[in-house]
Parts: sequence; structure tokens; C-alpha cells
Amino acid sequence: MSDTGTSDVIGRRVEVNGELATVRFSGIVPPVAGLWLGVEWDNPERGKHDGSHEGTVYFKCRHPTGGSFIRPNKVNFGIDFLTAVKNRYILEDGPEEDGKEQVVVIGNKPVETIGFDSVIKQQSELSKLQDISLRSCAVSGAGDKGGIAKACPNIRKIDLSKNLLSSWEEVICIADQLQHLEVLNLSENKLKFPSVSPPLTGTFSSLKVLVLNRTGITWAEVLQCASAWPVLEELYLESDNICISERPTDVLQMVKLLDLSSNQSIDENQLFLIAYLPRLEQLILSNTGISSIHFPDAEIGCKTSMFPSLQYLVVNDNRISQWSFINELEKLQRLQALSCLRNPLTAASPDSKEAQTTRQLIIAKIGQLKTLNKCEVLPEERRGAELDYRKAFGSDWKKAGGHQDPDKNRPSEDFLAAHPRFQLLCLKYGAPEDAEFQIQQPFMLKNQLLNSMTVQKVKGLLSRLLKVPVSELQLSYESPKMPGREIILENDLQSLQFYSVESGDCLLVRW
Repeated sequence: MSDTGTSDVIGRRVEVNGELATVRFSGIVPPVAGLWLGVEWDNPERGKHDGSHEGTVYFKCRHPTGGSFIRPNKVNFGIDFLTAVKNRYILEDGPEEDGKEQVVVIGNKPVETIGFDSVIKQQSELSKLQDISLRSCAVSGAGDKGGIAKACPNIRKIDLSKNLLSSWEEVICIADQLQHLEVLNLSENKLKFPSVSPPLTGTFSSLKVLVLNRTGITWAEVLQCASAWPVLEELYLESDNICISERPTDVLQMVKLLDLSSNQSIDENQLFLIAYLPRLEQLILSNTGISSIHFPDAEIGCKTSMFPSLQYLVVNDNRISQWSFINELEKLQRLQALSCLRNPLTAASPDSKEAQTTRQLIIAKIGQLKTLNKCEVLPEERRGAELDYRKAFGSDWKKAGGHQDPDKNRPSEDFLAAHPRFQLLCLKYGAPEDAEFQIQQPFMLKNQLLNSMTVQKVKGLLSRLLKVPVSELQLSYESPKMPGREIILENDLQSLQFYSVESGDCLLVRW
């Protein structure tokens, strides 16, 4: 603590034996003589008390065992940015190179130097740096003014996660010297953010990606600082206990990706406040506890004006249990990719039949979906899912007032609310006929058919029944006499008798 006075340590981030903490107190703690620092640990299990000692409250902690008193000489207040860069990115020269003598001319006077090549080499190495990681390097500040700009002005990407930065002002002091900075990761720095908008200085004029996971920033503070991020495209705010309290006005208008994962206070009403960010293409809402969503501006079968550019939505690890959530997503104008793993609605084992059925239902309910849970939705999968959906709910459609005659087709509002795309699928594939949605028994073949019917004739019958082209049908059969064996009917011109098909055998149809 030789360069840190007792008056300016409050709020500083420190490291003690690998554990991170924030200084909350500096002073005397009777009856023991000498200076003590009271710290609040990031890990509350590391502490011993809540900031009190023998009945006197010296500082306050959020956790009853989050505090400790430590001698200043046990505390690491960190190093400046440039020192950390040199420690990580400059290799030590060998002794023979360090000992080289060289004569240079300064003015008109020759001067002998030792290690001059080494200095030039180091400066050259630093000036070439563009992408650096200083994670867990105990960086606490910018250091000497102008030092960063002079030594490494070409840095574009920085990982400063899990360091000892204590305020947004310190971040500005670093970034102000890096005119080309495009990507900045500040995760796991417990930063104090300004309560009012900082003056616009052009510090972050090139910044496109900002990661503020687990920094403790609030939504109000995001909006206060965002005016300084004019071209920001990606903003990560995971695990910040964010509560969206107001609509962004004239800020975050260029953001394409917003990550709000693991912020348990977020609900659908808060999402409406960010629903009109004009360029938002990716929204990550994993582990937020969200269970429902509704777009009140759009009726059944219509598109919402909310989230006009949203293409990719992630809602993994939530409480989604109702199909109404999926139905609402069909209202989004441009949604093409969805990830909804580990929800009650999708909790079945990935390899189970139930999981495959759920996948098909989601595909059938969201017409524009091209990727589901990171797996591409191919055209043939979509066609199969939509035909199966149309068949599975055909009986419910008819009972609710659906009819093959368009003039008589008036399904109830309840049915349309539960199956918003069903009418569209009827237009696409034709209204389902009674034979399609009757409970199908295995196709038990009668003896009288065997002599006359060829495979081709059977395919023709099934084509008319299922409304599937003959060319797409594949037939096989299973016999009780040969359990576990499936025989392919591969020659369309042969009769069923040729393949030894008998009464009671089960015909299998694929397309």
C-alpha cells in the first residue's frame, strides 16, 4: 500500500491469496493497534462477520459472513494496464542480447547504449498487438496518462475480465487511449457506474462488442452509459440482476445481439420495453424464469410489430410449459432460429419419441423456422411435420366446426387460438378428409387381395388416401411369423403374393 493513502482506498478492488474483495473500511479497530482494512469478499464464505467487531459497526456487508479485517500489507491493489500487457506479452531477452553495445547519435553526440535493440524490439512487439487477453491479471487502472496510447495504440480486442477495476471511470481512462477498440470484455469486475450520463468524448466511438456479465450494472446505468456507445452491436448482461425499467430512447439503436441470460427478474412485460429496438436480431433469455409471452397488438394469424428484426431467440432453461408460448412466436415477423432446451415443454430425453414429437409440433407451429435447437430444419422435415400436425388435429378441427367445404369451414375461436396455423396448412395441403384423421389400425391385408394387387397398385391407393405422390412412398411389411424382421417391397411390378405377404401381416408406409 505504499502508493495508496488511507483516504482513497474505500471502494477499491483488491486481491488476497487469490480471493477478490472490495475495501469498505480503512482505520483503527480497537483494541488491536495499527491500520486495518475492512473488506467485503466476493465469495461470502471467505469472510467471518458482517463488518462489525465487538458491538461496533465499521462497515456493512450484504451477507452476514461476507466481511473480514486484513492488514494492508496482505492486500494486492493490482497493477496498471500497461504493466500487465508487458508482463504477459513481452518475452525476456537472453543475457547475450541484453549485453550488446551499440552507438547511436543523439544530436551531434555519439552515445553508447546497452540493450538498445531490446528496447526497440519490445516497443515493436507492443505496437503490433491487436487482440489481447488480460483475464485475472489484477489490472486496477490505466497507469500513466498517455502510456497506453504510446505503447500499444493498435489494440482492437481486450479481455479484461476478472480484474481489479473498481469504476467505469477507470475503464474510460484505458479505452480513451485505444481509438481502434472494437471488443471489450469486462465480466466479473465489480464496477461502480456513474449515476448520470458521462460526457461524450468519443472514447468508445468504434466499440461494437461489450461484455458486462456479472459486473452488477443496472438497466438504468446501462442507459446512462449507452450514449457513449454509438455503434455498439452486441451487449452481454448475463447475471447482473437486471430489471428492465424503461425503454431505450436514442440509445442502443444499433444493437443486433442482446444477452440477458440469468437475470431472474425479467418477465414478458419488461420485454415489451425493448421490443422496438430496430436492429435487434438475436435475443438471449436463457435462465430468466420466463414462462409466458403475448403480443397484444397482433390477432391470431397476424404478425406483431414488436421485435421487427428478431431472427434468433434463445429461451433455454426456463419455465415454458404451455404451447401458447410457441404459438405466440409465430407472430414474430422474421424469426428463423429458436433454442428452447430444458423447459418443461421440451424436457423429454433428446433421443426419445416424445422429444421428436415435440420438435415436429414446434416446426409445424412456427412457419418460418429454419433452425431449431441448433439443428437445421430441412424442407422434407417441415413437410412431414406439417402433414402429421394436420392429421393429428384433424378430428379436433372438424369437431370445432372445420369443414372441407370452404363456405362451411368455421372452426371455433378456441381451436384457432390453440392451432393458429391450422387453417394455413389446410390451404397449403388441402383440408383433411375424414379417412385421414380416423384412428388408423394397422393395414391388415385380406387374402382376396393377394392374387391381384401389385406393389404399384397398393402405392396408388395409399397416394390417394394420404395425398402423397406415389414416387415418395416406400413400402415394407412385417410378419408375426418373422418377428423383428422387416421386408422391403422394392419391385413395383411384383404382386404382394410374390413377397409372401399373408393375411394379418402389417404393411409399413414411409414418405
